[in-house]
Amino acid sequence: MPDNKHKENQRRAFWFGSIVFGLVSVPVALFPGYRSQQQALRMLAGDGTPLRRRFYCPAEDRPLDKDEIIRGYEIEKDTFVIVKDEELEDLEPEKTKEINLSRFVPIEQIDPVYFDRAYFLVPAGGSRKPYQLLAETMERVKRAGIATFVMRGKEYLIAILAENGILQAETLRFAEEIRTPEDIKIAEPLKAQDSNVEAMVKEIVSATQDALLDEELKDPYADRLLKLISKKKSSGKDVIQAAPESETEEEGKVIDFMEVLKRSMRLTGSRGRSTEKAPVLTAKKSRGETARNLREKSKSDLYEQAKKMSIPGRSSMKKEELIQALLREKSDKKSTRHAHE
Repeated sequence: MPDNKHKENQRRAFWFGSIVFGLVSVPVALFPGYRSQQQALRMLAGDGTPLRRRFYCPAEDRPLDKDEIIRGYEIEKDTFVIVKDEELEDLEPEKTKEINLSRFVPIEQIDPVYFDRAYFLVPAGGSRKPYQLLAETMERVKRAGIATFVMRGKEYLIAILAENGILQAETLRFAEEIRTPEDIKIAEPLKAQDSNVEAMVKEIVSATQDALLDEELKDPYADRLLKLISKKKSSGKDVIQAAPESETEEEGKVIDFMEVLKRSMRLTGSRGRSTEKAPVLTAKKSRGETARNLREKSKSDLYEQAKKMSIPGRSSMKKEELIQALLREKSDKKSTRHAHE
């Protein structure tokens, strides 16, 4: 059972690496310390079909495809500097799987305003002893480790803290992201009268409790929304079923090719192979196999393949969009080659 639990944790973690401190290297896995809101509402058409967002060009009065979209930095009103995908790739940080703890600060010296997102760091690859040593030591000296690490192509500044023998990571906002009172032009504070302060202190003391209650940390709106949805589901009111999504043009072709191939094999099975149709059917079957092979690859592998083929807009594509772009690129090259022949 512990092995199955460890494998399940590996599947749920979205970053693996090592915390490095001096001669100690501690393999860890990163888990989010928060949950996404499960009660998010989706935008639907009247028949229940989930809607998709598309970029629209007002000048040409039409929606744009992914490969037509470029990025630009606005340097002044309606004036942009174009930044290409390959230029952004050159700016990406060096990929590394290490969190190098090179400096520590007292925990109280970190202003909470810098905290962005919370994560848990759990031991991986049999690293429980060095993990526990690091966690207990950091907790005893009440220090936070400051480091940078790369996740999903972006470099993050983090603070690593220890509490109850568990390491936590807090991604930190950069100084440029923090607003100051001067930025929002807060008026100079006035000094309150001592008598009013004393009266307010009594009010605060009378309303003070020993700890923050769990009930106070619950989202009452989310609770009411989920109860409404559960009631409607039970009664069947306002419940609609969206029609299944139609196949993409490319997927439809692959299925048709496979059906033609099977039918041809049944017809020629006892009489030998049809030499006239075999080359065409083999080529189409091969294309279908390419689509299946691409779907077996990870998104990062597909992205690297698209990068080698200089496919535009690849950095903003989803996995299926990368697959279709690679198939189109292969088809275009094939057509060009046949045209020259």
